[in-house]
Amino acid sequence: MTTRIGIDAGGTLTKIAYWNEHNEMILKRFLSSDFQKVKDWIETNHPNASICVTGGRAEQLKIHFSSSEDIPYIVEFDATMNGVMYQMKQASIEPNAAIIANIGTGTSIHIMQDNTHSRLGGTGIGGGTLLGLGMALTGISDFEEIIKQSRVGSRSDIDVLVSDIYKNNKLPIKGTLTASNFGGIALNPNSDTSATDLLAGVQGIIGEVVASLCIQVADAHHVEDIIYIGTTLEDNELLQQIIESYTILKQKNPIFLDYHGYSGAIGALLENTKKY
Repeated sequence: MTTRIGIDAGGTLTKIAYWNEHNEMILKRFLSSDFQKVKDWIETNHPNASICVTGGRAEQLKIHFSSSEDIPYIVEFDATMNGVMYQMKQASIEPNAAIIANIGTGTSIHIMQDNTHSRLGGTGIGGGTLLGLGMALTGISDFEEIIKQSRVGSRSDIDVLVSDIYKNNKLPIKGTLTASNFGGIALNPNSDTSATDLLAGVQGIIGEVVASLCIQVADAHHVEDIIYIGTTLEDNELLQQIIESYTILKQKNPIFLDYHGYSGAIGALLENTKKY
């Protein structure tokens, strides 16, 4: 039975990190639409544990606990950066500076230099986009099913590439770059696009927008390494591939941590551990 738990209550998922009796870090997640289930799990399995919370919906989660006033809170950006730095240390990754993109419901972009960090900006494009557009275009509402189906889709009839526009003309930039996400549907309205193709196209939008923003920020701050984290990357190989290939194409170094979506929860756990 654990004595300390870190919780990241996000817009879509609530992530939990804790140490087991063998001092191994265990990670677990719940839908943020069911905080009662989170409470029941903790009270059943770890009733005497000390809890530290972070995330945008932390206060909504805390009201489910009778001792909510005693539950400490750590600012989400601080928790996330602490969790990132912990994972980097465990993986022996030591860049002097890095851009960090946290792809959750939306995407938040930070710069980390030594042991300091600051937020540079972000975008509303993220996991919420994948779920919302996925539902609107295909009617599929299960996030994991959206990811699964997108893996077998093709973007060839969905997007317009630079090579599609210039055809026999000299290319001003790489022909494999996307000139227009979803522009292929407008150019070929009679093409037979499947649900899997549409979902792959949505993944393309998310991956290319996020990577493009991070690359621009990295250029502005003269940084080579970009660390991509967030629950949207969990078991989402297609999105990782899109981000990785685009980042490398632009001559930056993409880094993916083992526990993409749990940096905030890990950071909250580490903050909780300091108290002992």
